Order: sequence, then structure tokens, then C-alpha cells
Amino acid sequence: MWLPDQDPREEVLEAWYMDDSNEDQRLPHHKEPKDFVSLDQLAEIGVLSWRLDADNHETDPELKKICEERGYTYMDVVDICPEKLPNYEEKIKNFFEEHLHTDEEIRFCVAGSGYFDVRDHNDAWIRVWVKKGGMIILPAGIYHRFTLDESNYIKALRLFVGEPVWTPYNRPHDHLPAREQYIKAFVEKDVDVANQAVDIAAA
Repeated sequence: MWLPDQDPREEVLEAWYMDDSNEDQRLPHHKEPKDFVSLDQLAEIGVLSWRLDADNHETDPELKKICEERGYTYMDVVDICPEKLPNYEEKIKNFFEEHLHTDEEIRFCVAGSGYFDVRDHNDAWIRVWVKKGGMIILPAGIYHRFTLDESNYIKALRLFVGEPVWTPYNRPHDHLPAREQYIKAFVEKDVDVANQAVDIAAA
């Protein structure tokens, strides 16, 4: 349960390491015992997050500020549920294929909820539960996937720099510049820090 002295983002965003079960992808897939991941840990692999005003997103000054600072100039809305998404079953299957993009993926949940799964430095799956009011940015080059949760509904704003680019590159696409840049910025950096810590301990 979220408490007043906690990070307000934690009311609309949760993350944890996933189990290896092949059960319904819409289930939480917690490990036993549960292994939660902090929002600061997500930031270490490039996943940024905010809590915003979902009911007044058209006039939310914080969202406007984020768009201005990060250069987001295009926005649309997507409803993902069996009743509103054409070719629902096929698209849900495609969304859950592990892939990357050459641009950031920005999603602001204004209703419902869903799971964004991302790979950590060691290639383990982290499940990020985004609920109403939660916004996340997945960096270009990170392997990820998406699925609805058991509510079977999410309404999200999608933001882009310039014209939208929808192309997913299913794994493996390690040769793409976006992947190479992601590895250099977030994975190799983590290895360097770990090596420095070992060197200091051995000194």
C-alpha cells in the first residue's frame, strides 16, 4: 500500500522481477518470494517514470514541461481492449514479442493499466505495472514487450519526437545503432562501475 511519505510515483507504478512461468501473460508473474524493483533501479537501465494528472492531461503543466524539455511534438491516444482495438488478438500477440525501437517509447496511462516488461543489465525480465496516472519512457534500444493485465484495458497517450515511428525490431537486432548506443550508455556503464568497485576493494 502506498503511504504519504513515499515517492508519489509508487502509487501508479510498480516493478518486480518476473518468474519463469508460462502461465497467462496477463498474470502478475511474481517470483516467490516477491522481488520488487525500485523506480531508481529502473532509471539505472534508462527507464524513466512520472506520476501525472490523468484526468486533466490536456492542460497538465507538468506534462507540457516534459514535452517541451524532451522535444515531444506529436501525441495520440490508443485504447487497447478487445472491443476497441481492431485485430485485437493478433496485435496483443505482436506487442508481447520481445523487440526494440530506434526511438524512445513514451506511454502515459490515462485509464486502465498494463504491463511493460524490460530486460535488465543481466537480461532478466522486469515487469513494470503502469496504472492510471503513470508515465514511462523506455529508451531507444532497450529490449521490451507489452501486455494487458487481467483488467484487459488500457488507454494511453503515445508521444513522439516529430512524426511517429512504429517499427518494432524483434530480437535479435543487436547490430542496430540504437541497440549499440543503449549498451554503451546503460549496460557497459554498469559493468565499468562494478569493475571499479572490485578494483577499489582489491587495492
